[in-house]
Parts: sequence; structure tokens; C-alpha cells
Amino acid sequence: MLKIEVSNGEILDKVSILEIKLERILDLEKVRNIRKEYAALQNAVQHIETLVSNLEEYSQATAELRSTNEALWDVEDALRLKEKARDFGETFIALAREVYVLNDRRAVLKSTINNLTGSNLREEKSYEGY
Repeated sequence: MLKIEVSNGEILDKVSILEIKLERILDLEKVRNIRKEYAALQNAVQHIETLVSNLEEYSQATAELRSTNEALWDVEDALRLKEKARDFGETFIALAREVYVLNDRRAVLKSTINNLTGSNLREEKSYEGY
């Protein structure tokens, strides 16, 4: 297994996505694999939690990251249904635009978490404003 360093925000983002998968995916083989990955990240999560400079802000940021990832999951599911139906009208366009809005929000939240935990790695974005 290859191990790499990533930012604290990236780890917590991954963990929140795995939690969502554990709630929403029913295939037992997939759930086993997700649980294995989730368990592998728990030591990192516990360590990150010891680095938090402001517990209230951290709790708010991680909760908002989770809800943003849930919204992104729902939007992507809706997009796939539109794609399957070959329906590329206004709703499809609005959903597609929502993906990058939500991803931009994720980036802000991961940056906030990185700041609150003193992460020495940072994810940088260079997209134009909209």
C-alpha cells in the first residue's frame, strides 16, 4: 500500500464521504471495502482532533463539510438520472452548475479546517469567480 501526505482538511473530507457511503450504499462487498478504508483513517482523525485550535469553529466546519458532501452526492445522483434519461435541459444545466458551487464550498471548508488544525499542507484552487 502506498502512503502519501495530504492536508488535514483532505483527510476529514474523505472521512465524511466514507460516512455518507456507509449510510447510502447497500452492496455488502462495497460496504466491507468502505469500512476498511474508513477504519484505516481513524488514527489520523484522532490525531487531527488533538490539533484543533478552536473546537466550536472546527465542529461547525466539519459539520458543514459533511452537509456539503451530502448535497453534492444528491446533486450528482440527480445529474446521473438526467444523463440516463438523455434530458439535458435547464434542470441538468442547473445541477451541473451546482456541482462546482458545492465543490468551491468544500474547498473553503477544507481550508478552514487546515487553518484550525495547523496543517502544513494546503490545497490551492485557481478558478475564476462567477
